[in-house]
Amino acid sequence: MADGTLEKIGFNLSFGGSQLRYRHRSEVLDCDMNFSIYLPPQANVAPVPVLYWLSGLTCTDENFVNKAGAQRYAAENGIAIVCPDTSPRGEAVADDSEGAYDFGLGAGFYVNATATPWAQNYRMYDYVVDELPALVNSMFPVDGDKMSISGHSMGGHGALTIALKNSTRYQSVSAFAPICSPINCLWGQKALSGYLGSRPTDESDSWSQYDTVELVKSADSELKVSMPVLIDQGEADNFLVEQLNTQLLIDTAKQANFPMQVRFQPGYDHSYFFIATLIEEHIVFHAKFLQ
Repeated sequence: MADGTLEKIGFNLSFGGSQLRYRHRSEVLDCDMNFSIYLPPQANVAPVPVLYWLSGLTCTDENFVNKAGAQRYAAENGIAIVCPDTSPRGEAVADDSEGAYDFGLGAGFYVNATATPWAQNYRMYDYVVDELPALVNSMFPVDGDKMSISGHSMGGHGALTIALKNSTRYQSVSAFAPICSPINCLWGQKALSGYLGSRPTDESDSWSQYDTVELVKSADSELKVSMPVLIDQGEADNFLVEQLNTQLLIDTAKQANFPMQVRFQPGYDHSYFFIATLIEEHIVFHAKFLQ
C-alpha cells in the first residue's frame, strides 16, 4: 500500500452517523495499519471534535467499536471517535517468542521501543500522538484543535501518559481500569524491559516517561490546572491489586496536589460490560471540554 493512501475496509450506518474502518501504510510503524472512526451526523455539516480511544491487551481497533455502545452518545454530543490498533501488525513484525498475550502483537503499550528488534516497528506513541492524528485531520471532517483521549487498561495507561505529556494537544483525558504504574506491575515491567531495555538507574530513566504515577509526581502547576482527568475503576476487577495500582495513583495525586476524579464502581470487573455501562458519562465528560 502506498504511503498516505486510505483503503476503506468497513462501513456501517449508526445513529445517523457512519462507523468506518480503514487500512493505511504507517511510515512510523513500518507496516500496514487498520483504524476505525465514527463520524457523527454533525460531521456532514461542519468539522467536529474528536475523541481518541486506546484499547487494551489483545484488542484491535474493533473491540471498542463493537462492544462499548459509544456511537449513540457520540452522535448525541457531536463527537468523532478514532480507534487505532493496539500494536503494529504483519508477518514481518516481531512478536513475543512464546506468543504471550501481554507482549508483542496486540500489546504495544503505547511506547516508542528502543530495544532490538522492537524499535523497527513498535513506535505506538508516535503513531497515536503524531502520525494518525495528522492523517485523520487531513482526510476527515474533524477539528484537530479539539481533541481528547480515553482508553481501557493498557489503553488507559496510554491515554493518561500521552495526555499528561501533551497537555496542549488534548482538552481532557479519561480512563477505565488503567494500568496506573507500569513500573510497579508485572505487565508493565515485562513490556518496558522488553521494549526499552533494562531500567536506567540514573536521571535518564526512560521508563518514567511511560508511567502515570511518575508523571504526576513531576507535573507542573500549569498541567494540574489545565488537564481534566476522569478515571473509573471496578472494585471487582481481578487485576486491581496486582496490575493496576489505582490507589497508588490516588495517593500520589493527593501528595502532588493534582486534582483527579477517580471513582471506584462497586461490583464491576475489567470487562467491556463495565465500559458500556459508563461510556456515556465519559463522552459527556469530554464533551464539556471539547465544545
